[in-house]
Amino acid sequence: MAGQAPGLRVHEAGRPFLDRSGDRLRDWMGIEADTFYDRSLVSVLPTAFCFPGYSAKGSDLPPPPLCWETWHGRVLEEIGDVPLRLIIGSYAIRRHLGLKGPVTEIVRGWHAHAPGTFVLPHPSWRNNAWLKRHPWFEDDLLPALQAAVRDALRG
Repeated sequence: MAGQAPGLRVHEAGRPFLDRSGDRLRDWMGIEADTFYDRSLVSVLPTAFCFPGYSAKGSDLPPPPLCWETWHGRVLEEIGDVPLRLIIGSYAIRRHLGLKGPVTEIVRGWHAHAPGTFVLPHPSWRNNAWLKRHPWFEDDLLPALQAAVRDALRG
């Protein structure tokens, strides 16, 4: 699973997706927290490993490129091939897939990457309106994602 960067709460907790976004992500995946945090089953690789801070407007800053440039090649090599990749949020989509453009259109084209890779919007509460405007995400993408997660966990 490739995410963006931890928010301040997650950074301080030292555990990825230990917040409402994580609750939503686990729901999207159809798994419980004990499965999600089992390192023998699920790996989480953020685009940045630490909280990047806040902008002048109080928003989270984007993941700094230094983290990607320093660590990701080595980490990805160590991880090796995986049966399923979840690429979560615009920064992770850009870094891991090289795709630029509206997240809506990239996620709408999820079939192009499935079944081995799923592109997802960030599960943040900030995307509640997006989720309401795009019912295809819940109706079409999530059942396929949950089936892929079940298959990957069966090994």
